[in-house]
Amino acid sequence: MARPVWAGTLSFGLVSLPVGLYTATDSHTIRFHQLERGTADRIRNRRVNERTGHEVQLDDIVKGYDAGGEYILVEPEELDEIAPGRSRSLNISGFVDLDEVDPIFFDKTYYLGPRGAEYGKVYSLLEQALSEAGKAGIATFVMRQHEYLVALKAENGILTLHTLHWADEIRDPKTEIDKLPGRARASKKELKMAEQLIEALSMTWDPGDFHDTFQEKVAALIAAKQAGETVEKAEAPAKPTGVVDLMEALRASVERAGSPKTTGGKATASGRTTAAKKPTAKKRVRSAPTEDLSGLSKADLYKRAAAADVSGRSQMTRDDLVKALSSSRR
Repeated sequence: MARPVWAGTLSFGLVSLPVGLYTATDSHTIRFHQLERGTADRIRNRRVNERTGHEVQLDDIVKGYDAGGEYILVEPEELDEIAPGRSRSLNISGFVDLDEVDPIFFDKTYYLGPRGAEYGKVYSLLEQALSEAGKAGIATFVMRQHEYLVALKAENGILTLHTLHWADEIRDPKTEIDKLPGRARASKKELKMAEQLIEALSMTWDPGDFHDTFQEKVAALIAAKQAGETVEKAEAPAKPTGVVDLMEALRASVERAGSPKTTGGKATASGRTTAAKKPTAKKRVRSAPTEDLSGLSKADLYKRAAAADVSGRSQMTRDDLVKALSSSRR
């Protein structure tokens, strides 16, 4: 079981609940080491005194604020002493409707769990009440010398905590983007055609339909280079659509996508529709019937699952990948 990244007391009104905070997401980014070109020598980053050129140990480093001409030194324990919520409390200030919080404010997601079976009833009570009310609790708390604004939600029978950006951290798009078109007028025909395209590409949301294809291509590139092979380069990006060609591009897009209402098809994650009577056949891994997949690494299994178009593979464990691949070959 994972250890909580933070532990404290959640309070709403006069009700208190000891809780632990757990990381809800993981990254499957392929990580590279830095090497000197032409060698296999690792490059290391060191903390160096810019005046003397000597390396400095981590214990000898303190934080310094540039006050213009001088540095104000601050020790880690001084930050701990002034941190708001030093008592490790997560106090809900109030509750808001979920649709009141603009998605741009959401940052990172954590799971919240009770710190002991004896607190299960209080935990379940809050989860059920939030679920029924369709509201989120707004609170602040301190973790790793930072104060966070958070939204507490009920999701699938558990409590989740979403860190939120502070209001002054949200940038104004009008100052960030120098070529905003404003309300450029579109003709009624163009607008109607665009709406038809949106309807034709409408689909049911299923996160399992999507996966990180770039990481798969990176893994394939590494495997190809290791085998002395080459990989096919990606297609060039599409050319920008000009104003003159806009209507024709919209019409062609609608015809290409097809309409679920007229074709009886079902929209897919790729944005296209598939005929209801003739589903697209999935690719299968071609290998010897007696091959033992249990001896392959998870990375190799994932490559085969990608080739076989195994749905939900990004969420699978190694054993799950073996079972899914074995089933796809039958």
